[in-house]
Formats: sequence, structure tokens, C-alpha cells
Amino acid sequence: MSKLDSGPAWARPTRTEHRWPAAVAIAIAIGLQLLLPADLVPPARYVLPGLELALLLGLVAVNPFRLNRESAMLRWVSLVLTGLVALANAWSTVLLVIDLLTGRFDSASQLLGAGGAVWLTNVVAFALIYWELDRGGPPARASGVDDWPDFMFPQMATPQLADPGWEPVFFDYFYLSFTNVTAFSPTDVMPLTRWAKATMMVQAAVSLVLVVLVVARAVNILA
Repeated sequence: MSKLDSGPAWARPTRTEHRWPAAVAIAIAIGLQLLLPADLVPPARYVLPGLELALLLGLVAVNPFRLNRESAMLRWVSLVLTGLVALANAWSTVLLVIDLLTGRFDSASQLLGAGGAVWLTNVVAFALIYWELDRGGPPARASGVDDWPDFMFPQMATPQLADPGWEPVFFDYFYLSFTNVTAFSPTDVMPLTRWAKATMMVQAAVSLVLVVLVVARAVNILA
């Protein structure tokens, strides 16, 4: 029996996943960037969101439903888009931390709103990173060319408890990102490679700094 018709779905060639969950998450991240106060975004605030939107629309035009077309150029466009989302949020995170340390916020509601937007964009940005890099990205995972995962999901470790057709999709990586920023550590998904461990460590550190500083400053304002 060949690899084409044996083994769990995540380890063999399968149908590619849908584009829309990731596209909606990126659109939400762009919207959150546009809602941030002017002093928490890079100069020329519409440049990065505009580039992100243009790249997203281009990818949706090529693969509107499923990620069934792949090329080196499309791969690079996807990675650049993910990088722009991460860069924009990293920039906002640094500016937010500077504002918190210098005491520029005097409104608790504005602070909590801005902090929540940066925190949620952090979840989306790292979910995209995990989704785009695990085993070479969505099309590569669907082709089953790489036997070595970067993340071990519970369904991989205990396939007898999972649907035979289960394989990780964007929502699973979003869940991984969300639990990492709330628990500040791996929960049920284990990073296996060094880049995965390092990336999760950076995300947890950023989330910890945001939560501690935002809550402390908000309490100070309300007091």
C-alpha cells in the first residue's frame, strides 16, 4: 500500500484547505491596525495596511476558494504578507510599550482598547506564521512531501482518538497561537523544531509584556 492511500490524512497527500479562514483573519488584522491611535502606528499609517490589502486581494484572486495553485512567486507573496502583518504589529507593540513606560496614556478605556487590538493582532500574526511555516506551508502539507512536522498536535500523537481525515488547518494554528499567548507556554500542541520553539517563546514574551504593562497602567489610571 502506497503513501497515497495509507496513513493519517496529515501525513499523506490530501485536498488543499480553504483560503477564507486565513483571509478573514488577515482582514481583521488590517482593520485593527487602522483602528489604532495615530501614535501607535508607523508614519504614513495607511502604507502597510494598503500593501497588506493589495497582497491579500492578489492571493484571493489567484486562489479564491482552495489553496490549489502554488508557485514560488505565490509562496513568496504569502510570506511577505505574513511578514508585513507581523512587522506592523511589532511596530505598534514597541510604540505601545514606549507610551506605557512614559505615561502618555491618561484614559483607561483608550489604553485597554489599544492594548486589546495590539494583543489580538499578535494572535493573528503568529497564527499566520505557524500556518505558513509548519511543514513548508499549506500546499506543501497537502502534498504530503514532508514527513517531519514542526508542531505535534494531539491528533498526531493519538490518531486512534481522531477522525482518520483530520489534518491541521488555519483554525488549529489560530488556536495554538491563542493558547500560547494566554498560557505563556505550550498547552496541547508541542513545538518540535528549534524555530517553532523560538517563535512561540517570542510570542509568549510579547504577550506577557503587553498584559503586564497594559493592566498595570490601566489600574494606575483608575486609581
